[in-house]
Amino acid sequence: EVQRLNQQLEEKNGEIQQMINQPPYEKEREILQLQKSLAEREKAQATSDVLCRSLTDETHQLQRKLASTAEMCQHLARCLEEKQRKEKGNSDDQIPTERSNEVFLLLLHFFKLLDNETALQTRICNLQDENRMLKQKVAHV
Repeated sequence: EVQRLNQQLEEKNGEIQQMINQPPYEKEREILQLQKSLAEREKAQATSDVLCRSLTDETHQLQRKLASTAEMCQHLARCLEEKQRKEKGNSDDQIPTERSNEVFLLLLHFFKLLDNETALQTRICNLQDENRMLKQKVAHV
């Protein structure tokens, strides 16, 4: 085990010596290559962040539209029920009201689930941003 570790140590020392003995232009080239790679990653991350925010905004918009549509459906269902009651003169028929209420409650539950998912997606985007910034700070240090 000690011999194997000594051999690995010698290999690492050889790599270090090789890096030290490199001409300055090779080191500069490697630095430039690393900087270019970092810039590409930052650009990709920025694009990802923009897309994430855009999708979050679009999700919120769609949720608002869906909520207003559900409210409109509920209103129309009530209007239809009232019209049917007036036409039939039957005020003890509660089945349509119960069904529309069930549908409305299901839609509300769906909106809550959708809102929770959106909140999680937003939190994930924020954590990814924070993680990227911390990695940049570590790399800089």
